[in-house]
Amino acid sequence: MKVISGRLDRAFELHQKEYEDKAIEVLRSGWYILGKEVSSFEEEFAAHNNIEYCVGVASGLDALALAIRALGIGEGDEVLVQANTYIASVMGITMNRATPVFVEANKYYNISVEDLESKITPKTKAIMVVHLYGQACKMDVVMEVAKKHGLYVVEDCAQSHDACYNGKKTGTFGDIGCFSFYPTKNLGAFGDAGAILTSNKELRDKIAMLRNYGSKVKYHFEEVGLNSRLDELQAGLLRVRLRYLEAMAKERERIADYYTKNIKNDKIIKPELQEGATSVWHQYVVRTDERDRFEEYLKENEIITTIHYPIPPHLSKAYEYLNLKEGSFPMTEKYAKEMLSLPIYNGMTDEEVKYVVEVINKY
Repeated sequence: MKVISGRLDRAFELHQKEYEDKAIEVLRSGWYILGKEVSSFEEEFAAHNNIEYCVGVASGLDALALAIRALGIGEGDEVLVQANTYIASVMGITMNRATPVFVEANKYYNISVEDLESKITPKTKAIMVVHLYGQACKMDVVMEVAKKHGLYVVEDCAQSHDACYNGKKTGTFGDIGCFSFYPTKNLGAFGDAGAILTSNKELRDKIAMLRNYGSKVKYHFEEVGLNSRLDELQAGLLRVRLRYLEAMAKERERIADYYTKNIKNDKIIKPELQEGATSVWHQYVVRTDERDRFEEYLKENEIITTIHYPIPPHLSKAYEYLNLKEGSFPMTEKYAKEMLSLPIYNGMTDEEVKYVVEVINKY
């Protein structure tokens, strides 16, 4: 039996006719940019998250970059961000010429709230939290620190659609919540797509202007903006998938629960949930100090896995100029050498899940 790390065709096939009907509807409409599908998705996604405003943009990276820009953060400013995140989180900061200040990861693979205050300087303007692998960060402490020091909070929710902390959804705690709808995400489009959530109308209007060349009124340009518009086709398809997001999250939770209860191998460290947090299990990440050997063993048994992420941003060539050497963030660097994401996706069969567990337990 071959089990790959993620399959997109299975989720499509679950509601194939609805996706195809919506695609044809949009194509036949003759309106492909900033039409009723985008505005309807924005309203529906905001309502789904119990927040006032949503702005659809072209990608998750654009959502992050536009959020930082809309908050007026730029050259000379610092933004705290966890060290073990995907590099897009950091790029959203540096694309605005601001400086990322890395914070170590905790045992839940999210930002270590205990380290936040020690990183704050007079130049700090915001905290960017990343709800990594689908688990919500400890947002009560984050918001307390932000309020104490007068800092903005930007949430990177690329992997945490519908995850909650103390019953409140990620993306609704801070000033702006940023989402990716890349096809592999829990709420995945059929190409690049993203959005921001906010309860601040001024920020909503600013980002809506910036995504459209810096224009509120056609051919009247207030700033040098971007072309970062969620297109009608992706918005329409996301509207279909949004209707099934809760059911899809429950399916992933069931797979993750089976892994947690049935993987029994002392060499393998399973993920934990912190008190008050839920996970939507965008990834099910395990650790072992012989990761490469374990990965090869699984591959030999036709189980294909993924490493999220082998090179922390501070050690990447892109950020050499920050002069952060190996050893700067020991926990993050340890995770990068030990972590492996097991197959988990909507439409994964019981037989596939059980096979993965059986093979792991024999390792």
